[in-house]
This record gives sequence, structure tokens and C-alpha cells, in this order.
Amino acid sequence: MLNAKSIAIVSSYFNGIMLVGVISFAALYFSGIDFIKLMHFSPLLIGVIVGTLASSIFRRAKSSTEKGVNFSAKKLLRLGIILYGFNVTLSEITNLGASPIIIAFVVVAVIFVLGTYIGIKLGLDRDIAMLVSGGSAVCGAAAVLALESSIKSEPYKGVVAVGTVVVFGIIAMFLYPIFYNIGIIPLTPIQEGIYIGATLHEVANVAGAASSVSPEAESVAVTIKMIRVILLVPLLLIVSYLAAHNSHGGNHRKLHIPWFAFGFLGVVLLNSYIFKLSDGIISEEVLIKIMDALRYLCNVCLVFAMVALGLQVDLKKFITSGGKAFALALILFVILIIGGFLLVKFFT
Repeated sequence: MLNAKSIAIVSSYFNGIMLVGVISFAALYFSGIDFIKLMHFSPLLIGVIVGTLASSIFRRAKSSTEKGVNFSAKKLLRLGIILYGFNVTLSEITNLGASPIIIAFVVVAVIFVLGTYIGIKLGLDRDIAMLVSGGSAVCGAAAVLALESSIKSEPYKGVVAVGTVVVFGIIAMFLYPIFYNIGIIPLTPIQEGIYIGATLHEVANVAGAASSVSPEAESVAVTIKMIRVILLVPLLLIVSYLAAHNSHGGNHRKLHIPWFAFGFLGVVLLNSYIFKLSDGIISEEVLIKIMDALRYLCNVCLVFAMVALGLQVDLKKFITSGGKAFALALILFVILIIGGFLLVKFFT
């Protein structure tokens, strides 16, 4: 028989997951509406906005929902990041050659390091500076969520960072193809694809912008973007190591190894060879359906995490930190536009 304390814990898990689930599936539904799809508003963006607006509900019912919300923000987040590997294959990357891979590496390293430095100089909290820089450097909201889990920052910091990369990612998604099609950007379609993939924030931003250039540009752009996604793994390991050895105030934290990053890399390898490994065991048609289901599950997990993150936001802290965070994101946006163009123009 369960005692009163056990019943309260189970109830907190159930109620919290139900609260997050209702908002998450509403976000997934609305993201499928034609108008929303045209605006390229992902369910992750919708989820974090609605979650933040509903944060007062969570605070009033915190004692009866906290366990489930925390589970969604942490455990489901990590599962979503692991399953994100089903969007990447090694063959797509190796077919590009060395130059685009080097460009992707330079963009991730420079934007993250420079952004963190600039953010601290602007007076931002170090965690927010790292989250904004990581989202700009790697893969938008997914990178922010992964970094937030590794450095164990407060929820409002992740929401601030997600807000910045979403805004500038959407702006870039519309600006890049407009500038290219009116002749302002003097690149070939393939070079434009590399440029988009190396500098835009979200995978959806990359696909949306590159599809307005050409099918070849879209294919190259998404592949370059996937290289940046893979670079999330070493970035998480480095950040976790530095966070553990931060001597500020004489404190040393225990090294937090983001094991889910290795899970992500393992899934990338599986996704790269699964059709060969399953040959003669399971039909290709069935395997494709399974892969599609796992990608959908990945999306659901990440939406749950974004909603849970939004629910835990303290709006006062969000508003206080938002201005400087958006200033940092704007600076990084300009650096990505100019620096990315120069890299692609002269090294491809």
C-alpha cells in the first residue's frame, strides 16, 4: 500500500506531466496549421511562449505538479536530444569535402567563445552569455536546452536565450533569400547553401531560407547545419569540464558529464548505418516508418521540455535580463552574417 507521501509524489508526477502534455500537444497542433507553417513557427517556439504565459498557473499549483514538470524539463529533454541524432547521417557530411566542415567548426568555436566573452563584458550573467552564444553557434533552441542541462542554470536563463535565437533566426530566414535573390549576396547557389547552413540558428530556419534559393542549396545547407549539430557533443563536454573547474569564489563543482551527448552521437552512428545493419531482417518500408515515429517522438520530447522550461520562468527575472541578452544576440547575428560570408566567399 502506498502511504500519503508516496501518493503525493506520484500525483505530482502525473499532474505535472498532464499540465505539460496539454500545452505541448496544443503547441504541436497549432504548429501544423497552414498559416503557422508559412511563418515557420516551430512547436518548440509556440511551446515555450505558452509555457511562459502559463507560468503563474504552475507557481500556484507547484506543490502538486513540480515533479512532473521537472521530469519533462530534464529527463524528456535528454531523451529528445538523443533522438535528435536520427536527423543526421555521416555520409551526408563526408560527401561535402573538407572546406565546409572546417567552416562549420570555425563558426561554432568562434561564435561561442567570442559571444561568451562579449556577453560577460556587457554585464550578462555567465550562464546566459554561454546559452545565447551556444544557441547562436550551434542549433538554436536544442543547443540552449542541452547546454542548460549541462551547466544546470536557472530555467529563466534558458528561456531568455531561446527567445534571442528564435527572433534572430526568424529574421535571418527571411532576409537571406531576399538578399540573395535581388543580387546583394554574390555567391553561387551551393555557396549560398553553405552560407545559410553555417550561420542560421535553427534547422527549420536553414531549411526555410535555403528552400527559397534552390533544391541544391537546401540539401547543402541542411547538411552543413547537421555538422554544427554534431559539434554540440564536444562543446557540451568542454563546457561541463570548464564549469566543474571554475575557480570563481574558490568553488569547484563536481564534473557533470552530459552522457546524453554520447547517446546523441551513438544515434547518429546508428542512423548512418541502420539500413545496412537491418538488411534482410526488417523491410525498408517498415524501418522508414519506425524512423519517422522516432523523429516525431524526438519532437514531442523537445516540445515537452520547452513547455516545462517556460512554466518555470520567473517573468521579472526574464524581463530584467532580456535587454542585454538580445543585445548580445544582435552582435552575434551581425558577426555571423559578415564573418560567415567572408569564410564562404574566400574558402569555398
